[in-house]
Order: sequence, then C-alpha cells, then structure tokens
Amino acid sequence: MSSFGSQTRKRFAELHRLGQNVPKIMAEVAEGATIAAVERATELTPPNGGAAISGTGTRSGEMAQHWSTDSKTKPIMTGGSARTTLANNVQYASYVNDGHRMDQHFVPGLTVKDGMLQWLPEGGISEDDSGGITVGTKTKYVKGKYMKQAAIGRYRKLVETELGKRVRESFK
Repeated sequence: MSSFGSQTRKRFAELHRLGQNVPKIMAEVAEGATIAAVERATELTPPNGGAAISGTGTRSGEMAQHWSTDSKTKPIMTGGSARTTLANNVQYASYVNDGHRMDQHFVPGLTVKDGMLQWLPEGGISEDDSGGITVGTKTKYVKGKYMKQAAIGRYRKLVETELGKRVRESFK
C-alpha cells in the first residue's frame, strides 16, 4: 500500500501531464480539505452531545471554537507545496485529544451541590460545604477523543477524492 504523500504526488503529476494548473488545484484542494478537517474536529470536540456534565467552569465549548480560530485554512504556497494548518491552541487540547491519567488529589473549593459541580473561589466556602473534594478516586484514566486524528483522516480522504475527481474531469 502506498502512502498518502506518494499517491498525492502521483495525482499531481497526472494533472501536470494533462496540462492542468497544478498550483491552483493544490491551493483549492488543500483549502477545501482543511476546512472539512476543521469542521470534523469541531464536531468531535466536547461538548458535543456527550455526557451531561455541567456546573461552574465545565464544558464551555471554548475548545471546539478554537479549531476555527487557530487553524489556517488559506494555503501558503511555497516550493511546489500548499501548506495549511489544523490547530487548537487551548492549553488542555492535547489532554482531551490524547487522554490523560487522573491522580487522586484534593481540589479546595470544588463541591457538588444539587448534583452539579461548583467551584467556590477562595474564601467563598458556604456553611453547607466541606471546603473541597478529592477527585480521581474512581476514574484513573480518561480516554482521549482523538478528534485531531479523525480530522486528519477527513483531510486525507477529501484530498484523495477531490484529486481523483479532477483527474477524471481532465480526461473528458
């Protein structure tokens, strides 16, 4: 089985032989595929209809929004290549994507009130609250969502499909 890169180069060589404007096609295909990859990553990033976790400071949707603001979908053309970037610069993005260990530790000010997590800032501990809870007692490892890998898969599939379509159109 040949690699994604060698298949892509082969398609571009075919388009070049057929007299097509390869740099223009590269830019169009890269931009479309990157936009689709950003959409896929956003779809898979929590909160996305998963577990109903709510409370102070939980599941804001900030990370999902960052895919579109941090990624560069407009290709930069250099030396016969089109470069786009799929990115999420939220500090905890890699932990959500790849998964992470949960060590048991005490979080001061974190409480469960009416079945919801709440964080009370320093000095704001109420009378009916124990002052914090220990987390990581039941869950030792949080599985990753792998939204980056799914987005890259979507990108590759779209590039292969679109280049195949462009080659077929050139034969007509």
